Amino acid sequence: MELLGRLAAAIGLVAGMAAASAAPARATDVNFITDFGFNGRHAYFYVAREKGYYKEAGLDVTFLRGQGSADAIKKVAAGLATIGFADAGSLVLARGNDGVPVKLVSIVYARPPQAIFGVKGTGIASPKDLEGKTIADTASSSVRLLFPAFAKAAGIDANKVKWVVAEGSALPSLLANGRVDAIGQFSVGEPLIAAAIAPKETVRIAYKDSGLDYYGNGLIASEETIAKQPELVRSFVKATIRGMKDAFANPAEAAAIMAKYQKELAPAIIEGETKLVGELATVPGQPLGSINPKSIAGTVEVMSANFTLKSPVQPEQLYAPGFVE
Repeated sequence: MELLGRLAAAIGLVAGMAAASAAPARATDVNFITDFGFNGRHAYFYVAREKGYYKEAGLDVTFLRGQGSADAIKKVAAGLATIGFADAGSLVLARGNDGVPVKLVSIVYARPPQAIFGVKGTGIASPKDLEGKTIADTASSSVRLLFPAFAKAAGIDANKVKWVVAEGSALPSLLANGRVDAIGQFSVGEPLIAAAIAPKETVRIAYKDSGLDYYGNGLIASEETIAKQPELVRSFVKATIRGMKDAFANPAEAAAIMAKYQKELAPAIIEGETKLVGELATVPGQPLGSINPKSIAGTVEVMSANFTLKSPVQPEQLYAPGFVE
């Protein structure tokens, strides 16, 4: 009997070990914060979640609603968010003025996202047409603050353009009602503007078309997370890029997926914004999401020339290489 008891115990031990080894490893919790709200331009993150790409990477991702790039950067630095989505220019300011230990690990808006929108048939068709016109934008908008750099690159006189300050939510109606000649906005916001001014048509004057070379938004992480959890960062970047590829290949599918989670967003708007993100993210000859040191240097140069920094920022302080396959 004693022998049978020992045998049964041994069998039980082996069975327990087998069951333990078969149990899936617990997913790592990741808090991800957007730059601002949840909009159609964020659809590829939802694609990555819906299709299980984050789960396959061993990540349990929670989406947090951001209140601007500066907010996202601060929350990532404080450890309140693991990964963030934020503007590279805002990161230069945070690094130069506050020494915030946060870096880019992947780029999404690989081309300048800033743009100026007018109404077709009202005399605005090219950058030169902006001279003598009135443009509305928010007080802290990068479209407005980087306009001197755009004007120089486009060969126009920035002093001949009048800017007025308005609330972001009021910009489309100001344009639709003809109270201003144009408004500032990221190019990915065009579908919302187009819907607001319909049946009139939009005219887009994009900073990226002037030859400027600097980055817009990308994925960010704190230096501590980059150093201590590099595989987590790498896994999140890889899964997100899978979502980007799927979304850009099928924007309508991406729109349908995001609309399930954010029911207040019109699928047509999501689809349109996703297509425009694809325009900014895709650079011939460069892997999706990859960081080009030349463009990082251009970002630092443009921001340093147009903003006051307490301390100079070196390009290598802005990004961590090696997280994009």
